[in-house]
Amino acid sequence: MPAQTYLFPCLKDNFGVLLHDPQSGATAAIDAPEAAAVEAALQKTGWKLTDILVTHHHADHTQGIAELKEHHHCRVVAPRNEAKRIAHVDATIGEGETARVGGIEGKVIDTPGHTAGHISYFFPADKLAFVGDTLFSIGCGRVIEGNPEMMWQSLLKLRNLPDDTKFYCGHEYTAANIRFAKTIEPDNKALAARADEVARLLAAGKATIPATIGAEKADNPFLRADLPEVAKAVGLAGSPAWKVFAEIRERKNKF
Repeated sequence: MPAQTYLFPCLKDNFGVLLHDPQSGATAAIDAPEAAAVEAALQKTGWKLTDILVTHHHADHTQGIAELKEHHHCRVVAPRNEAKRIAHVDATIGEGETARVGGIEGKVIDTPGHTAGHISYFFPADKLAFVGDTLFSIGCGRVIEGNPEMMWQSLLKLRNLPDDTKFYCGHEYTAANIRFAKTIEPDNKALAARADEVARLLAAGKATIPATIGAEKADNPFLRADLPEVAKAVGLAGSPAWKVFAEIRERKNKF
């Protein structure tokens, strides 16, 4: 049976998401931004929390762990390179290892840059990816603990997932990201179409994720830094892709 997901808003602009295996009944929260919001989602779905899969150590992704673990006695799985900065961890995990939620198996991908030990989870049978704050819809996370070259390599790993992979990120930033992306590629027709779609979703009170990797490859400038036209647009024709990415990220920081 295919995996099921349930997306919900929490905190100021975070997303929470549950991943459910209908065959075993196991359910994982991807990160734990806010315990009350996770509890409300569990009540609405009727699912039982068995696991928390953590992407990185930032408080807006981990501050609900203690309360949820006390209530549900769930297993907390965290990135090995950040486990010392996350409380109540039961197991650590890293690149190439398998994350299990009941009978659902996911591949762990190291995606450092936003934080030094950030990881993402890819469930190939269901073509689902949970990418934390590495990749956003039409954007990417700030480079805080890593460097631009590291972040670019992490984004390439995610870009190389199948085009029809649906990914869930940690925040609702899409509209703002589109406004910035248009400053880099004002004539990108895929981006214009995505802007219309996002406007319709937000007007209807709906989330703008999940998005697909294929769509991001067409309209997310942070994934397009190795294209000659994008390098030229930021005055870096012929430069290495990571330097083009760094320039785009710096512009976004100031936008």
